[in-house]
Amino acid sequence: MSQHLPKFVKTKTMKKILFIAFIALTAFTTTAQENLTWHTDMNKAVAISAEQNKPIFIFFTGSDWCGWCIRLQKEVFHKPDFEKWAKENVILVELDFPRKTKLTPELQQQNYSLSQTFNVKGYPTVWFVSPEKKEDGKVNLKALGKTGYVAGGPEKWLSVANGILETKN
Repeated sequence: MSQHLPKFVKTKTMKKILFIAFIALTAFTTTAQENLTWHTDMNKAVAISAEQNKPIFIFFTGSDWCGWCIRLQKEVFHKPDFEKWAKENVILVELDFPRKTKLTPELQQQNYSLSQTFNVKGYPTVWFVSPEKKEDGKVNLKALGKTGYVAGGPEKWLSVANGILETKN
């Protein structure tokens, strides 16, 4: 039957099918991340951390060039187990060091300053910190521990993260 249809009809139908497939695939692959909030403003994250009494999870990444960062996101951060764990346990912060995407000068300065503070030497690096207010009103970020890429998917990675968070108590 399709042999008798004009070529432009076949093309339009195929485009519609491909478009619908693309939308369905995109919706399916982004579902886990829709419910997570990754902050980029450290001051805002500190305020939320204090309000919710949760430590801060700082993800130092090169989002558009770091293969291990991309792999960590695909294998762990984009999985339902991680989403559930993150919502219950931490305030997420992403400090990005992209090569192709331009950040605002303020965001660049904040990210660079925090990478110096935490002596980040490679990517991905994940620091867990607990904000503590000092008497002068300033906030000190008490380091609880750090990790990076851990092979084995969400279960292995979350085991390492939970071990670090146990030091909070």
